[in-house]
Amino acid sequence: MATASQWIQGARPRTLPNAVAPVVAGVGAALHHGGISWWKAVLALAVAMAFIIGVNFANDYSDGVRGTDDDRVGPLRLVGSGVASPGSVKAAAFICFGIGAVCGLVLAIATAWWLVVVGAVCIAGAWFYTGGKRPYGYAGWGEVAVFVFFGLVAVLGTQFVVSDRIDLVGLACAVGVGAVSCSVLVVNNLRDIPTDTESGKITLAVRLGDARTRILFAVLLMTPLVMSVALAFATPWALVGLLTFPLLWQAYTPVRTGAQGPALVPSIGTTGKAMLAWAVVTAVALTLTS
Repeated sequence: MATASQWIQGARPRTLPNAVAPVVAGVGAALHHGGISWWKAVLALAVAMAFIIGVNFANDYSDGVRGTDDDRVGPLRLVGSGVASPGSVKAAAFICFGIGAVCGLVLAIATAWWLVVVGAVCIAGAWFYTGGKRPYGYAGWGEVAVFVFFGLVAVLGTQFVVSDRIDLVGLACAVGVGAVSCSVLVVNNLRDIPTDTESGKITLAVRLGDARTRILFAVLLMTPLVMSVALAFATPWALVGLLTFPLLWQAYTPVRTGAQGPALVPSIGTTGKAMLAWAVVTAVALTLTS
């Protein structure tokens, strides 16, 4: 039976910035135009946190039962390593989805009922990434899903539920956060090209190959800096987002220097920190110039 520490590792805490950053950015975009509903912001964060932990457990379960994680490097896989039963990990995933669904339902009741449909699509997207008979994550669509769900939906959804509006400021924040969130998956899949190829998991990295995947990572990683310049049309203070360049460059260094396998793991964590840093400083800039 897995220990509490192993369950925490299996939840992949390094991915939590992918949940926090879009909510922070969405709140900042909303505050740029005035006040917000803070209790809704807290619930939006709860939804994002529950969903990302849920998708991590769902991926652990699905990849584990398929045998994809048998020789995987990186964080602990609960099913693949044999420390937890597939059924318990699957149950943990759906408990997290359930928590997120309840919080999302409260937001839908207080904001707009069509958000229930958005939430259902998010849960389906989380499960069928690696679950089901034809998981889209095994066909190279994972990065698109991350950009949509943890970028566009998470940022613009947060902005909408806390302020009842969506605008170009929110869209720029969504593109910036979504691109970096997507780059976390890109470098993760870059690391796993050999094992994914062997197991038949045809990720975008497997399709592109090593060299082109590294180029894609660089483009996605630097996208928020472009969005900082775009947001300067709303407020010049948004240029403070450019101060995250050293952290983004640090995240890029292992990829740029040709690191392979476990040597790429530090890039994953640093990319998450850079994404959160960009979201925070951008949100502060937008809030102080409201």
